[in-house]
Order: sequence, then structure tokens, then C-alpha cells
Amino acid sequence: MAKETSANKLIANNKKAYFDYFIEETFEAGIELHGTEVKSLRMGHCSIKESFIEVDNGEVFIHQMHISPYEKGNIFNKDPLRVKKLLLHKSEIHKILGQSKMKGYTVVPLKVYFKGSLVKVEIALARGKKLYDKRESIAKKDQQREAMKDFKIRNLQ
Repeated sequence: MAKETSANKLIANNKKAYFDYFIEETFEAGIELHGTEVKSLRMGHCSIKESFIEVDNGEVFIHQMHISPYEKGNIFNKDPLRVKKLLLHKSEIHKILGQSKMKGYTVVPLKVYFKGSLVKVEIALARGKKLYDKRESIAKKDQQREAMKDFKIRNLQ
């Protein structure tokens, strides 16, 4: 379970995952990168909006994670959308594999961040929301927004 501390620097966040899924359990995974990709991440050039995670032959991979090419990287730059391997313990991989085979469950990336000098990805075991669940989420957000607005108005008077 990844906790935000002062040493962690957020690179990319997947807000849509929280809207589309119920987050059941989170895991912290390392990611296998090349030198110019790390430099590009240090500059904040990363997107995980369309990315997804797949377990294949006991290994976990992240697909469609876009890391922009490093400007000064010339021939050492890699394909921005290449498949990247995630580094997890065997027991975590088995747990993810077993749970993701259940109906309605999937594995989604939540955020990419630096933990010290290492790049980490927080992934989650998630259950898909139905349309009425999404409407519920929108209604709750609207209520919170209205309450905050009323609170601000009352405090100003």
C-alpha cells in the first residue's frame, strides 16, 4: 500500500479509474525502464489514462503507458508506448492473477511516482462500476460541492 509522503513525487495520476471502478486493493510495483525514460519521467512527461495491466506467464506488464521521448536522448530513446514490465513479488502476482479472473474484476494503474530515486506504479485490483453507481458518485460530488459553497458563504457573513 503506497502512502503519500514528502519523499514521494507524483508524476501521473489516473483520476478516471476512481470514477469507473471500485478500488478493492492496491499494490506498489516497480517498473522496468531505460535511462532516457527515467529522465523524461523526471520532467513529468507521462500519461496513464488509457493504460491497462495484463498478467502473462507469471509476469505483469503495463500496456499503453505513454512516456514522451526525452528531447536530448537522440538514438537512445525508446518507443513511447512500448510494453513495460512491472516488478512485483510472486505472492502478489498470484493474488492479482487469482482475483482478476473473477467476473467483473480488473487491474488498473492508479498513479506513477518517484519514491526516492525509484519509479513506482500504484496498481489496484478493481471492480467495474455500473451506470447507476457512476450516477451515485456524481450526485455525491455535487452534494459535497454544494455543502462547501454554503459553508464558504456562511463564513463570509
